[in-house]
This record gives sequence, structure tokens and C-alpha cells, in this order.
Amino acid sequence: MTETAETRVSRTRILADLTPLRTSPDYRRLWFGNTVSWIGQGMTALAVSLQVYDITGSAFSVGLIGLCSFVPLVLLGLYSGAIADTVDRRKLGLYSAAGSFVLSIALAAVAFAGIEHVGFLYAVVALQGVCFALNSPARSSMIARLLPAEQLPAANALNAMTSTTGGLVGPMLGGLIVGWWGYRSAYTVDAITFTASLYAMWRLPSMLPDRKTGKGAERASVMDGLRFLGTRPNLRMTFFSDLCAMVLAQPRALFPVVAVLWFGGDAKTTGLLVAAPALGALLGSVFSGWLGRIRRHGLAVLIAVCCWGAAVAVFGLTRQLWPGLALLAVAGCADSISMVFRNTMLQAAAPDEMRGRLQGVFIVVVAGGPRLGDLMAGSVADLASPAVAVTGGGIACVVIVCLLGLRWRGFARYDARDPQP
Repeated sequence: MTETAETRVSRTRILADLTPLRTSPDYRRLWFGNTVSWIGQGMTALAVSLQVYDITGSAFSVGLIGLCSFVPLVLLGLYSGAIADTVDRRKLGLYSAAGSFVLSIALAAVAFAGIEHVGFLYAVVALQGVCFALNSPARSSMIARLLPAEQLPAANALNAMTSTTGGLVGPMLGGLIVGWWGYRSAYTVDAITFTASLYAMWRLPSMLPDRKTGKGAERASVMDGLRFLGTRPNLRMTFFSDLCAMVLAQPRALFPVVAVLWFGGDAKTTGLLVAAPALGALLGSVFSGWLGRIRRHGLAVLIAVCCWGAAVAVFGLTRQLWPGLALLAVAGCADSISMVFRNTMLQAAAPDEMRGRLQGVFIVVVAGGPRLGDLMAGSVADLASPAVAVTGGGIACVVIVCLLGLRWRGFARYDARDPQP
């Protein structure tokens, strides 16, 4: 028995800590439902892209899908967080998941009817963005109510594993299902997978925010949330550090270019470059058992963001494919670690009545930061060269995040045993 316990502890130190799944049935159902639905959403995202291209034959039309999804996330992100701080988060999560479920059924029904209309597909994608914008702050705000603070890093690592797995496995399954049985099958499978998320939300207890009594207690203000963030340097730094990584050192827009110019490759090479950071992030989540022993979360974020920037900078200097892929995987792993600790700080250091609004800001940063990074990388590459854009961006990320750490020194001293916003 002793040997088995020691083996379990040793494994926990290396592999992802499964304690949240063992101790909380509610979190376990929520995690499983989200994992299944993320895979289904990844399938649908690819299927919609393939169908739009089949109908139009236009790469530009396919690109508009991303815009249809991006706009609702940015426009509704802050307000959806305020909603999550006002109403029962369990009901908000349940109703928004039900909306996504209905949209998946609509896609399947239209596909079975043989109707092909690009405008309908764009509308569904936009409405899916609305549902996600409403669901994400509610779902993220629930985690700190379901688990004790010491289990939050492990839970966030498991959540990162869910989203990364969905992003990798979902499109692969979607391509296979569309190739074998057509779009209607992919949309139908997605609708079926959403039932797992619906069931998990339905089984949760009521989760009304811990609102203060008195005037204004019934309504959460977006501006109050922003003012709160403006006076909380540690929480504010979680967003600044992420923006440094995503805006200054985001090379993905240049992958098609560098695949040809640097590595003499083609579309398959581009696919490998895109997949490498996601694979690194997945490995970072799988081997995340040690994260729960880290107490200096702010320092961990600074180190992880610097590792991201350094890996991207060195990637800009390499002209060998496999070392380049390894560097991108390291960057993805660092980003995963940074996300775990940033999410944990938002959940542990923020009062419950503000968690929804801060998660709304998180959505805007996560959705908008990489798009600004694409614009930055493309602009610098046109003005100078792809190498300058990638390597210069990575160096700028490291330098600026270090300067921010020196400006707000308390962030590096942040201690999870006494979380201060």
C-alpha cells in the first residue's frame, strides 16, 4: 500500500494533478462536459470552413468566418462579464450552452435539408460567438466556488488541457467525418456532444454572485469592474503580461511565409508550424503536476512570458524545420503555464462579485491580443523582414515584460498563500 501511494505521489509531481476531478463531482462533470463539447466545437469550426469554401471557392470568404466569431467576443466580452456578476451563473451557463446546442441542431437540420447558404453559416458562427461570450465568464467564475484555492492551479491546467485537446483533436475528427460522411454527420455529432455540457451545467447548484447589500447590489457595472481593475496592480499585470506576449511576439500570421522562405516547405509545413505551439501547450498541461507547488504565481507568469518571447526570438533565427518546431513547442508550453497562473490569480485574488467582469476582460484580451499581434507581425514583416518581425518581437516581449515587472515589483512577490489583487 505504501509503495502504491508513493508511486501515486511521484506521478502527481510529473503528470497533471487530478485532485480536482477526484474531490469535486460538480467540477468533474463540468470538466468532462467541456472537454467533449470543445472537441465537438472544433469539428464544427472546421466543417463550417470547409463548407464555406465548397460553396464559394474563396479563401477570403473563409477568412470572414473568423471575423464573424471575433466581433461578438470583443463587443460582448465586458458586458457578458457584468451579466455573470448579476445573475445566477449556473443559469447563465446553462442557457448559453443550450443556445449553442440549438445552433448545432440548426446546422445539422439545414445540412440534411440540402440547403447551402453562406449567409446562414456566417450568422450561426456569429451567434455561436455570442453564446460563447456569455458562457465563458460564467463558467470560469464557477471554478473558484467549486474548488478550494489550493486546487485552482491544477484545475486551470486541466481546463487548458481541455481547450488544447479540443483545438487539436476536434479539427482532425471533423476532417475525417466530413470526408467520410459529409457535413451533416459532423454537425450532428457536435449537437450530440453538447448534451454533455448541458448535463454538467444542469447538475450544478445555484451560483448567485456574492453581491454586497445596499444600493447598486442588484446590478453589476462594467465601469465599476474596470475601475476595480485599475486599482489592483497584480490583477492588472496579468493582462499586461499576456498582451506583451500576444501582441509583440505572436508569429502565427507569418507561418505561411516562413514555411516557404525559411524552410522551403508548403502548406503541410505551415500546418506543422501551426500545430507545434498547440502540441507544446498540451504537453505543458499533461505534465503540470508540479505547478501546484508553486506559490509565487506572479514571478512564474513573468518567467513564462519571458520564455515565450525568448523561444519566439530564437525561432526567428533558425532555418532548420525541426529545431524551429521544437522552439514553437517550448513557446506553447510556456504560454500554457502562464495561462494557468494568470487564471488562478484572477480566480483567487478577485472577490466573487468581480470575477465575472474580470473574466470578461480576459475574453477581450485573449480574443483581441492575438489579432493585434497578427497585425503587428505582418506590418513589421512588410516594412523590414519576417526575421525582424519574429526575432525583434520576441526580444521586445522579454524586454517590456521585464520592465513591467520592475515597475510593479509587488507582482513578482505575489504569494498564493495570501492572494492580493
